[in-house]
Amino acid sequence: MSLPATDDGAAVADGAAGPAPGPAPGPAPRRRRTAPDGAKGRARRRDVIAAATELYGEVGYRSASLREVAARAGLSHPGLLHHFGTKEALLLAVLEQRDEDDTVAFVEGRRGVAALAGMVDIVERNTHRPAIVELFCVLSAEATAPDHPAHDWFRRRYETVLAFAADAYRAAAEDGHLRAGVEPEDAARRLVALMDGLQVQFLYDRAGTDMVARLRDELRAELTVPLP
Repeated sequence: MSLPATDDGAAVADGAAGPAPGPAPGPAPRRRRTAPDGAKGRARRRDVIAAATELYGEVGYRSASLREVAARAGLSHPGLLHHFGTKEALLLAVLEQRDEDDTVAFVEGRRGVAALAGMVDIVERNTHRPAIVELFCVLSAEATAPDHPAHDWFRRRYETVLAFAADAYRAAAEDGHLRAGVEPEDAARRLVALMDGLQVQFLYDRAGTDMVARLRDELRAELTVPLP
């Protein structure tokens, strides 16, 4: 489920007025970059995302301040803001990194039944990171508003996930592993809806909601072969 990258690291606009008319004495001031570039900048961003992911898992998103994230990443508060202009931008980067890591670990290069099994593996991993699941559920609901800064990112994400699941079902059908009457596109929508719904139920009742078992039951009813 490789997800489209988002420009979530842009710095906050300075809001400074333009230069006065007429020639300015001395050399013109060097323009500030709106975001760091190069290998060092990318490494710093990864460090911040890792620190934020760790802190969110310990104290929750609402209780974690950008100053705490900066300290854990070995940066000053202004240094962190140079990479992520807002707390929301950093949260979105954390979720995006989670998706990229899951893609590499569980679904990249897989097709058919193996790809569907990879989606189950992702759900199993989510049972061990409830704080990140909660962040995703809250932000995805808030982002349904068209003017939300994460709206386009989530819309593209759902398009990508649905396309991946539909491709997996189509490949399963080509391999003779999909039961007659199961339409790949419809099955993909049911699967993604089930995954999202189970996440919400899991947050309300972690002990009583077995997301992995429910998902495997759904796939077992659609496939002619057992999941790996």
